[in-house]
Parts: sequence; structure tokens; C-alpha cells
Amino acid sequence: MLFLGQSASTLGDQVVIVALALFITRTTGSPTDLGLVLGAQSATLVGLVLFGGVWADRLPRHRIMISCDLARAAVHVTLAALIVAGTVQIWQIVVLEALFGAAEAFFQPAYTGLLPQTIPEELMHEARALTQSSQNVAAFLGPALATILVLGVGAGVAFAFDALTFLVSALLLLGVKPRARGVEQPRASVIHELRLGWREVASRSWVWVSITVFSGVIMVVVAFWTALAPTVAIDVYGHAGIFGVIVTVEGAGAIVAAVIGTWWKPARPLRAGLLLAFLWPMPAIEMALAAPLALVLVTSVMTGFGFSLMLIWWETALARNIPPHALSRVSSYDWMGSLALLPVGQIIAGPLAAQFGAREVLGVGALIGLGLLGVALLPRSTRELRGERAALTVPSAE
Repeated sequence: MLFLGQSASTLGDQVVIVALALFITRTTGSPTDLGLVLGAQSATLVGLVLFGGVWADRLPRHRIMISCDLARAAVHVTLAALIVAGTVQIWQIVVLEALFGAAEAFFQPAYTGLLPQTIPEELMHEARALTQSSQNVAAFLGPALATILVLGVGAGVAFAFDALTFLVSALLLLGVKPRARGVEQPRASVIHELRLGWREVASRSWVWVSITVFSGVIMVVVAFWTALAPTVAIDVYGHAGIFGVIVTVEGAGAIVAAVIGTWWKPARPLRAGLLLAFLWPMPAIEMALAAPLALVLVTSVMTGFGFSLMLIWWETALARNIPPHALSRVSSYDWMGSLALLPVGQIIAGPLAAQFGAREVLGVGALIGLGLLGVALLPRSTRELRGERAALTVPSAE
């Protein structure tokens, strides 16, 4: 039930990511407007995700997820109606996407903690690879579907489709009966529980250094990419739809990676994942240099492949090495820390592009990202963390 529900809603999410970029680019042509919308969504996600982690470690996680699914469905039904009516304005999209990000802040930590409760401990890696495979299929199909819907039918249909996937997810989550995992901890104040969660993060250099590095990488690579790449695609390749094609082929590489990830278990997974992550900024560098589209597409396939494997190995490492009662809080610190600078990057991308040029900002940001990824490999614990080490014994809750 969890797998099917998340497969549906993830497809809708991937449609929306590209639909927002294409709709705003076609409507106003302003990278600043797109950055404001994306920044509003990520700002509320970052601002509330720590509290989402606390409540996900307190309450039944699948019930939190159902509530968040219904809230996100309502948000995008409203946006679809405004678009179809022809009355939508940028400030309305900003407000709605901020509400969407708030619901996401409670959903994601709950999902991270719920997944291990639905499978045996010894199948943690395989389950994570399986869920990543559905996300990667969505990453492949979603951008293509979004491009068809926005450019062919209309953006309103794209957002209505996303709302429908959240309703499907909520219905399927009603059938989830998670097993107990770990020993229930006494409830304390929110601040105290946040401190305990931070203690789990700070005591592991492979966790906090990776989170810190990816905070910077996401700002200068991902934020600049989502805000500027659609405009650069028009400038270099002559059509905004090229952006959707590039994201689509990246999803194809991720699909292959998820299949391989079900059996590929490197002895030192974080080291292997971070080495593959060096591919991540390459499509942005190539677009900034106006490289041939064929080269950008090939590199994007490789990027999707590498990043997908890194995510599988990272999430598995967290599930195996973090105590179950604190997993959602550590996940929330991961989300908050990794995305902390995303709104900043999305908001400043447009003004920087207006001052220095979109291609220049996109390329320089990607080069900075390459340097930051090298920093992530400095801690010995990151390079030496073993993939098959039985680091965590989960006592029975019965």
C-alpha cells in the first residue's frame, strides 16, 4: 500500500516540478517569478520540517501522511481552478506553494520513518531500492507528461492530475498497518526532542558533514538549475520544452540505477555514492557553455544514474545506523539542512542572472558545487562507513 501510494503521488510531484517551470516561464518569462514561487515552497518546507520530524516520532506516521496528502490535494485543486478560470496571479501561486511546502514538511520525515516499519530489517536495502525505482520512473515519465499537458492541454490539467495522485495516495495509506520498530520512548517537550535528534546528527560526522555540503550544493546547483535552466534552454536550444526533455532523460538514467541498486551493495556505499555525485553539476556546466544538446542529454542520463544510487545508499545508511525512535527527527534535520539554502538560491538566481547573465550564473554555480562535493569526502567516517555492518540492533517493542 505504501509503495503504490507513493508511486502515484511521486508521479504527480514530478509533473508539478516541470509544470511550474514551464507555466511561469511561458506566462511571465521571468526567472525571478519562478524563483519566488519555488522559494516559497522550499522556505516553508525548511522552516517546518524539524517540527514535522518531532511529530512523526510521536504519532502514527501513516496518519500524518494521510492528512498531508489531503492538504496537498486541496492546494493544487485550488491552483488548477485558478488557472482554468484565467484569474491566477503570481502572488496566489506563491501563497499556495508555500502551503504545499508546509504540508511536505510533515509528510517527508513521516515517510522516512514509516518505510522501515513495513519490511523486515534484513530487506532494508532492497526496499529502499524498490521505492527509489518508482520515484525514478516518475522522474522519467513526469517531466514528459508535464511538457505534454502544459504545452498541449494546459497547466490547470497538470495541477489537477497532481491533486488526484494525492487522493489516491491517501486512500492507499488507509490500508497500511505498520509493525512496531524499536522501543517507545517517553514523550518530552518539543525542544528537548529536537535536541535529542540533533545529538544523533552531531555525533556522526558522516551525517552532519554530508548534510552541510549538500546544503551548499543544492543552493548553487539545484536552485540555479530549476530557476534558470528553462530560460537557458530557450536561449541556447530555442525551445522551453528542451528543459522537460533533459529532465526526462535524467529520469531514464535513474531508472536503470534503481534496478542495479537492488543488488549492487558496495562495501563503502557513501564513498561510492559521493564519487558518483560529481556527475550532478555537469549538465548545468554544459548548458552554460552551449554544448551540443546530444552531449547534455547523455550527461543527464549519467547524472540521474549516479544521483539515484547515492540516494539509495544514503537512505539505507540512515535507516541502519540511526535508532528507530529518532529516525524521523534525523531525517528532518537532513531535509532542513540539505534544503536550508534552497530558497535563497531560488530567490537570488533571477536577480543574479539579470546582472551577470543566466548562463554565467548557471555555470559558475555548478563549478562551485563540484568543489563542495569534494569537501563531503573529507571525513574518514564517510569514506569508511561499511554498507553491510550490523550497526543497529532493533529491540522488540512488544
